[in-house]
Amino acid sequence: MQLPLISLGLWHNFGGKDSYENARAMARRAFDLGITQFDLANNYGPPDGTAEETFGRILREDLGRWRDELIITSKAGYYMWPGPYGEWGSRKYLLASLDQSLQRMGLAYVDIFYHHRPDPDTPLEESMGALAHAVRSGKALYAGLSNYGPVETARAAKMLRDFGTPCLIHQPRYSMLDRWVEPQLLATLAEEGIGCAVFSPLGKGLLTDRYFHGIPSDSRASRDPRFLRPEHVTDSILAKTRKLNEIAQSRGQTLAQMALAWVLWHKTVTSAIIGASRACQVEDCVGATRNLNFTGEELARIDGILAD
Repeated sequence: MQLPLISLGLWHNFGGKDSYENARAMARRAFDLGITQFDLANNYGPPDGTAEETFGRILREDLGRWRDELIITSKAGYYMWPGPYGEWGSRKYLLASLDQSLQRMGLAYVDIFYHHRPDPDTPLEESMGALAHAVRSGKALYAGLSNYGPVETARAAKMLRDFGTPCLIHQPRYSMLDRWVEPQLLATLAEEGIGCAVFSPLGKGLLTDRYFHGIPSDSRASRDPRFLRPEHVTDSILAKTRKLNEIAQSRGQTLAQMALAWVLWHKTVTSAIIGASRACQVEDCVGATRNLNFTGEELARIDGILAD
């Protein structure tokens, strides 16, 4: 299955009743711009589950008629309810959570169902068996992994192949400022023939121009410490991003556009999942696709800045 280069993550800005019209505007604008993949998880909100409820309403009111053109994904692995079966990777939790996600969105199936994180206490065979069952039952079309390391990914991929439901995609965190996937995980994905849909490609917003003149009152760093805290916006980081911005401007791009182009330049990366708080940010990100090429000199300059 081919994924769009840019996908929209329906995370913290899709929870709560007050944000519905803004969420709706973002989703509609994204679709108009050719974004057909919408990435969710059971715990996105806040509170948990409300992002899927919000997207379900958007489907009913706007996008549902194009369901067969949409790639809708969800994940399970983080805390959702109390007790031993409310998080991690047991078969009971994963399959119950998938049923709940489908109910919240009003869907018969999701296109990709991910295990959101490895479970240190549940046998990997059980978690992968649950993903395979989700596919065989028709409640998911494909199986995926998220936040798995290289060794865990290779083991999980073999198990899914043995179950007859190969792993389609892996969703790791990856950006210019967070390159942990290099080189081992990207090499593993290439060897296994697994696609890579990266999240947080803008470094939680640091790879934009939002923080060049202080911390805006409506930014993540000022209002949502789960994602970015003021102490993360350091002089060292800003010195790097300002230099990166100079390269972006010479390419005719915003810093966000260049950061997205940079992750997409890696041949193993299939799609970059963006988070946005306004429709205009979606428009800016989609503009990255107008220039996805880098010269050797540009790549060397970027690596030099990031290495400082």
